[in-house]
Amino acid sequence: MPMDPRPVRHLISLDDLTDADLRHLTERGAQFAAGTAGAGRPLDGLVTGVYFAKTSTRTRTAFSAGTLRLGGSLLTYGPGDLQLNTGETSEDTGRVLSRMLDVLVARTAGDPAEMRAWAAQRRMAVINAMSAEEHPTQALTDLTTLLRHFGRVDGLRVLYLGEGNNTATALALALTRFPGVEFELRTPPGYGLPARIAEKAARQAADHGAVLRERHTMEALPGDFDVIYTARWQTTGTSKADPDWRTVFAPFQVRAELWEDSPKAVFLHDLPAHRGEEVTAEVLDGPASLAFDQAENKMHSAMAVLEWCRAAPGAAGGV
Repeated sequence: MPMDPRPVRHLISLDDLTDADLRHLTERGAQFAAGTAGAGRPLDGLVTGVYFAKTSTRTRTAFSAGTLRLGGSLLTYGPGDLQLNTGETSEDTGRVLSRMLDVLVARTAGDPAEMRAWAAQRRMAVINAMSAEEHPTQALTDLTTLLRHFGRVDGLRVLYLGEGNNTATALALALTRFPGVEFELRTPPGYGLPARIAEKAARQAADHGAVLRERHTMEALPGDFDVIYTARWQTTGTSKADPDWRTVFAPFQVRAELWEDSPKAVFLHDLPAHRGEEVTAEVLDGPASLAFDQAENKMHSAMAVLEWCRAAPGAAGGV
C-alpha cells in the first residue's frame, strides 16, 4: 500500500503531547461539540481499525462514530479476533495492520509497551483507548467538558475521590499542565496514584504553576471546588486482592453533602457508574451532574484526536 502523504501522529500517553497539542485537542474537541469545527472530511479515504480486548461502551462508540463522521471507513475487532490469541507477536501484528490500516484505536488494559510496539512504524497512527496505567483520551474528554462548561481550564479547583486508577492518572498528567489549577485527590489507603505518575505530575505542576495534592483520608477536606469527580471503584479488567476493599473505599463515596462546602461545583464521572457505590443516585442524576454531557463529549474529543493523528496540516483545523 503506498504511504498516504498525511502525517502520522501517535497518542499512547499524554506525555506524547506538547502543551500546545494538549490545548489544541481540548479546544478542538469543544469546537466539534459546539458545531463550529467547520465542514470537511479529514479522514476521507482512510481506514480506522478499532480493537478492544476489554469491554467498552463510550470509547469504542466514540471513535467508531467519530471516524464515520470525519469521512473515514471502519473495521472493528473483538478480543478473540486477532492472531495475538494464537501466539503471533505484537510486533508482527502491528507490522501487518500498519500495511492495511491508517489508524488503530486500541484498548488492551495491559502494558502500553504493546502499543509502543505497534507504533514502531510510520504508516499507521496508534491511539491508546485505555491501558492499565493511563486513559489519555478520557482526560482529553474531561478537559473538553471543562472548557465547554467553564470557558477555561486554567485556575479550576478539581476534587477527585476514589481509586488512583488509569482515569485518575490521566487527569493528574493533564490538569497539572494548566496554570492555576488545583487538583486534589482523596484516594483510599493503598489505592493511590502510582508513584511514577505522582512524581511526574508533581514536577509538571511545579513547572506550570499548578497544585497537586493527594491524601488518603477524607478529613480536613477543603471546599469551594469547581469540580467533583469520581470513577467506578472496580476498574475494567482489574480485581482487588483485599476481600474487604469496599469497607476501605466507603468513606470516599460522592454524596450530596460535599456540595455544602462547594455549592457551585459540577459533578463528573467517566462512566459506567454504580449508583450506591462510588456515587449516590442523588448526585449522578442530580442538577450538578454533567456526566452524560461528558459522555457525549467523548465522541467530540475522539474526533479531535483522529483529526490530529492523521489530518494534513491546516486541513479542517489540523495542526
